[in-house]
Amino acid sequence: MVSESDSAKNISGNTLRVYVYVLKNGPSELREVQRGLGFSTPSLASYHLTKLMKAGYIKQDEEGRYVANREATPSLLEEYSKVGAFIVPNMLFFAILFTILVAYFSYRALISLSQAYVDYLAATSIAMCGVYWYEVVRAWRKLIGIR
Repeated sequence: MVSESDSAKNISGNTLRVYVYVLKNGPSELREVQRGLGFSTPSLASYHLTKLMKAGYIKQDEEGRYVANREATPSLLEEYSKVGAFIVPNMLFFAILFTILVAYFSYRALISLSQAYVDYLAATSIAMCGVYWYEVVRAWRKLIGIR
């Protein structure tokens, strides 16, 4: 039997995009999903919706519309946070923090040449900034299906 974490790892690319679309837009019909995500045929949208239904991440209501199973959302979107209407990678907040630190320490290094520790803090912040921005881009690519 496939565990919940294993099935969440299998949901990526267009299938994850379909889940996020249904989660953000509420109950959606097959054609709405197809048009909303720019799929070439309804069968492509149907394939991803069926995959999500088998994994338990969405269900169909009485009217045949697809609805996200909100109880499954934490396991599927554990790398993401919802900020208003947007779903962003968790690492975005750390990337922004370290970008601000890089700007601050770089400024301090320029105006104060006597404090040697500022250079080390700036170098460390630049390294961490690079790591976090890499993780943000990687998570966003996973969400939108870019390889």
